[in-house]
Amino acid sequence: MSSASTPIFILSFRHRDELAGIAERLGWKPIAARRTEAAERRFVASGANIAVVDARGALDEGLAAVQSLADAVEANAAALLVLFPRRSTPMLDAFFSAGATHYLTSPYKEAEFAQSLRFAARYAERLAGGRQAIEGRTALIEAQTGFWRWQINSGRVTVSETLAERFGLALDQSGTVPIGDLRLLVGEAAVDAAWIAMQRLLSDHRPTAFAHDFGGEEGIRIAHHLHLEDGGQTIVARVEELDAPSSARLPRSRDPLTGLDDGPSARRWMGERIADGAGMVLLLVAISRFDMINAAFGRSAGDALLQGVARRIERMAGSGRQRLIAHMAGAEFAIGLPAPATTEEAGFLARRVVEAIERPFAVGDHLITLSCRIGIAAAEGEGDDASALLRRASAALADAKAGEGDAIRTMDAAGIGRAETDSRLEIDLRLALDQDEIGILFQPQVSVTTGEITGVEALARWRHPRMGELGAPVLFAAAARSDFLVPLSAHVQRKAVTMAARWPAPLAALRLSVNVTAADIARPDFVEHFLAMVDESGMDRGRLTVEVTESGLIEDLNAAAGLLARLRASGLRVAIDDFGTGYSSLAYLKALPLDYLKIDKRLAEDITGSPRDRVVVRGVIEMARSLGLAVVAEGVETEEQLALLAREGCNYYQGFLCAPPVDAAKLENLVKERNRAAR
Repeated sequence: MSSASTPIFILSFRHRDELAGIAERLGWKPIAARRTEAAERRFVASGANIAVVDARGALDEGLAAVQSLADAVEANAAALLVLFPRRSTPMLDAFFSAGATHYLTSPYKEAEFAQSLRFAARYAERLAGGRQAIEGRTALIEAQTGFWRWQINSGRVTVSETLAERFGLALDQSGTVPIGDLRLLVGEAAVDAAWIAMQRLLSDHRPTAFAHDFGGEEGIRIAHHLHLEDGGQTIVARVEELDAPSSARLPRSRDPLTGLDDGPSARRWMGERIADGAGMVLLLVAISRFDMINAAFGRSAGDALLQGVARRIERMAGSGRQRLIAHMAGAEFAIGLPAPATTEEAGFLARRVVEAIERPFAVGDHLITLSCRIGIAAAEGEGDDASALLRRASAALADAKAGEGDAIRTMDAAGIGRAETDSRLEIDLRLALDQDEIGILFQPQVSVTTGEITGVEALARWRHPRMGELGAPVLFAAAARSDFLVPLSAHVQRKAVTMAARWPAPLAALRLSVNVTAADIARPDFVEHFLAMVDESGMDRGRLTVEVTESGLIEDLNAAAGLLARLRASGLRVAIDDFGTGYSSLAYLKALPLDYLKIDKRLAEDITGSPRDRVVVRGVIEMARSLGLAVVAEGVETEEQLALLAREGCNYYQGFLCAPPVDAAKLENLVKERNRAAR
């Protein structure tokens, strides 16, 4: 791969600038450091796929650096190259055990260093899943990076949008600011240091750096990594936010993927401040439907997006020892604001975070738009603790996920209510599949003309150990809030198809309808996995119908049409469920390869209302029939509804008029009785 396409992270205790200069001559973009403090975070933020640890003259420090970087290197599918003296080769085992993947002994020639970097790059490329995956990740990380560029003797400086936003600079249409605004970037106290560093760069043409405190924010330092471009005519600075040495009494541990504090470190930080009586406000940020992103674009793109989200949250929230920014787990982040912060201030910050995350991310050839939900809770004085605070913030987050409109919710101890129940359900759901608490019931689909049961729809039921039986709406809502929709959907589909494949003779001719979710449609390999599951069960493909709701199709109609066409070509039937509830119904009938149209139960209920209501239902049925589609009415509960639907030409119905959802044993008895009477 081209070395110029990606940065390289260098940690050298004795030869930082020299090594950075060599790397730059070889075409790499060096991000160089002299100290191990927060090295893993700095490596992750750099977007590099190679970390170089220079242990020459500093073996103990080098070994410690490798140990600190190892998890981050592994999590980011990167390589870790160690440089050390040839006389120290007996320590090779220790370095490899600590996490090194490559080594080079000195003295060495520049060409040998170049070859070692190429070997390391190829290794990282294989780990990441190919060159395209690395380039996409690098592009996304660099899009979040702050930089400024000054063409020497020019009166203006080009500044990245990221940096301008962080420092409050007003860019003109060309993305530049007056040269005098550089003082705002470096601070008045660091102007001399910046000038000396630039003179040093122009003198020896070696990359260099300088650092300074950021404004009045305690604990934040900014590093400017300088190098020359355009034959020495342009100074380019990559700007990096550093942690100041921490004064915290408790140790900090890092999340290897994002470089942020991890969950245990976040809990220690919260516990310490609550125990001191200082107080704090906690924000929990959850990226919505992130499992669909991983399914659609791959794990590498998903990891890069999480890193991009981490950088945007850092810019919005600030960093340093006074604030907590952590990657808790999965697609969830935490921001801790110490006293005297208020929930109002937290709400203002939350809105900025929502806006930042909703700006598109560029991953390879794709522009990916994310959304998020945020729960806010404040420590409530004596007797409170980190666990209780997390529960309240989780309850607020669950409420934000469940509600419409505002993506932000604030919760106090008195207001948990339903949100806490929802949060509890999200946790319980992850155990429900393993403990076989998710069962399947079947609701009969009946021929309007003969009265025979011709098919069934599979419906999930959760046998919750404390709350009793919970229906599919509650179950799938909990799955959507917890990004557990794909595993749940696959479990229900597999269980229903496996059960139907083993039915006794009286049920063997029934069609089975199973639901396909929007998360399923987003998976590029869904059709292959679904058909393999059907064939493995022994189910006849010709007996199976997949039902997709309107709301599951709105996001990408073309992709949905292609997926459904492949399912039909394989022998399955396709139905659109809950027709009439979305805004694109006519477009669906025109674009999608369908066999059945299922009228939403609200339309079936309306048929007994005003003449205008009946005209709407009649129009839907006539459209379906003109397109050669069979019509199934849901939620039919009365003979009057059935008679009016029959008059309009409806083919099948399901609802309590025939039976509620039943288990397989009751279904068998029902089919025997019903079909015997129909004959």
